[in-house]
Amino acid sequence: MAKETGRKMVAQNKKARHDYHIHDTFEAGMVLSGTEVKSLRQGRASLVDAFATVDDGEVWLRQAHIPEYSHGTWTNHTARRTRKLLLHRREIDRIERRLADAGTTLIPLSLYFSDGYAKVEIAVATGKKEYDKRQTIRTRDANREAERALAERQRR
Repeated sequence: MAKETGRKMVAQNKKARHDYHIHDTFEAGMVLSGTEVKSLRQGRASLVDAFATVDDGEVWLRQAHIPEYSHGTWTNHTARRTRKLLLHRREIDRIERRLADAGTTLIPLSLYFSDGYAKVEIAVATGKKEYDKRQTIRTRDANREAERALAERQRR
């Protein structure tokens, strides 16, 4: 069987970029059981309530929902168990330094397969205020209108 190449997206946390200012992103491997991998390969996962923590020099993904494998037996995994993330020591130290600032948190942005390995993209982020969210929407709409006007002008 040929080795899988490229990047296959499994789940994205779409609200994350809307609710948070993203400062720094990291790619981390995940420690998974066999049925979790099979469930992910079916494209079933959710990062809606998920977050990550650093405990005793290790990074953990919490509240990520990977549903039980449909063809699993008594060896099936728990859907919302805490999963260990694999990062280099330097990266963990950098994350810990960034999390020492008030108001920062560690959130997952996406879950995907990269060259056959399950990976999660995590980010150090701070929460947006309501006026920040409105400003982001206003900027996006203004850019969209400008693109539309430019495209219309080029069509003539």
